Amino acid sequence: MSTGRPLAGTALAAVTLALGLAACSPGLADSPTAPSPGPLSSGGDAGPVVAPPTSEGPGLTAPGIRLSAVPKGDGSFDVTEEVMLRDATSTLHLRLPQSGERLVGMMTKTKPVASLLQVTADDELATVDDPKVTQARDLQLVEPATKLILTYRLSGSTVRSIPSEAGRASSAISPLTAGTDSTLPTNIVVSGGGLLNVVCPQLTETRCAVGQPPGMGVQQGLPADRALAVLQLNLPMQP
Repeated sequence: MSTGRPLAGTALAAVTLALGLAACSPGLADSPTAPSPGPLSSGGDAGPVVAPPTSEGPGLTAPGIRLSAVPKGDGSFDVTEEVMLRDATSTLHLRLPQSGERLVGMMTKTKPVASLLQVTADDELATVDDPKVTQARDLQLVEPATKLILTYRLSGSTVRSIPSEAGRASSAISPLTAGTDSTLPTNIVVSGGGLLNVVCPQLTETRCAVGQPPGMGVQQGLPADRALAVLQLNLPMQP
């Protein structure tokens, strides 16, 4: 096995804006699940929408972040972040999608938490003293690294739509590592086919959905510091 590397993260993001539309989605397992997005189909005259290949692109073969998220029936997400930095660093600035804010039209404030955090730095598994992230903090690596893989479960970032169809919800998601290099291009891929709309409140053009349900995706190449996506989706049925 590899040697441990202690870590610790910083910063914060807020959310505004709402969404609308409709669809449906299947169930997922209870343990952390790796996403498998595959091609996305679109409607109308938009033509096919294809998720970036898992073997190349930002965070994989070029500087950037690829965030892959699998929604679960309880409103949490199993998340994998693959990050390639332009320069090696020994400090990761971690920040949650939003803290203490509520989505427009929802009465409940979100309290996002990233738990079960595991980090691989330059192919070596790092030791994370506290695998639960409840606020922005810095994580220190023993040695500088450029290639990172983070896996964790994001919870507390979903607000159910009431009254509405069962399983309808709005969720905020963004890279945990966005504060490490705010200029990195970011691709967000959400598995499951349940997306109904996507808003990126920190962009000038806030609607950032691509394609149509059930093949809707998120606009690619978002700057890391503005890669906050507010999803309207149908959550999968509980297993």
